Amino acid sequence: MARTALVADTSAVPPDTLTDRAIALVQRDILGGTLPPGAKLRIAELVARYEIGATPLREALSRLVSLGLIIAIGQRGFRVPAVSKDDLNDITTIRLLIESEAIRLSIERGADAWEATILSSLHRLKRYVERHGKAFGEGTEEFDALHKDFHHALISACGSPRLLDAASNLYDQAYRYRRVMMRGFSDPQRFIASHARMADRVLSRDFTVAREELSSHLRSTLNYVYPET
Repeated sequence: MARTALVADTSAVPPDTLTDRAIALVQRDILGGTLPPGAKLRIAELVARYEIGATPLREALSRLVSLGLIIAIGQRGFRVPAVSKDDLNDITTIRLLIESEAIRLSIERGADAWEATILSSLHRLKRYVERHGKAFGEGTEEFDALHKDFHHALISACGSPRLLDAASNLYDQAYRYRRVMMRGFSDPQRFIASHARMADRVLSRDFTVAREELSSHLRSTLNYVYPET
């Protein structure tokens, strides 16, 4: 099942296994910037930080490699990927491919319940932004969950768990860049308008129009973080 929220609080982590707990904690700290881009991940330091044994931590890091959130350095360990324009461009390009297909399938297969899910997720996101005004933005547990829920809702009727998982993983990989963008983004009305427009295009069930809006929406982060010079 696709993840629909970023892990932002250890109290929200189900204690299923030590490996799952380690995955959640390391993911939270990478996405939140506590483990910065390029940082080497030394097992001994992580054991002390999270109070989890070396074996489950190694397993967690290996699984995070498969999600694209960590890079394995041969036999030397792991590190957090560096940020770069090429990396964000690659993430954005693949997101567009994955989410375009998921939207196409959702438009084809989605019923009234799917449309209602989009509208309700947009409403919850809008109400949060209205309550917080210019203080809204990535980095708080509630906003992160609401923002990701909205993007998930757009593609939730595609009928493919693998497409949903791929979209979720890429969303998380883009999160580090989106936080940079959101630090300089203080216009709540513009934020809501862009998401309302995305919802309208998808609900119109015109795939060509919806894909064009999706492309513009996803590339806005790339264009903001790395403006043309």
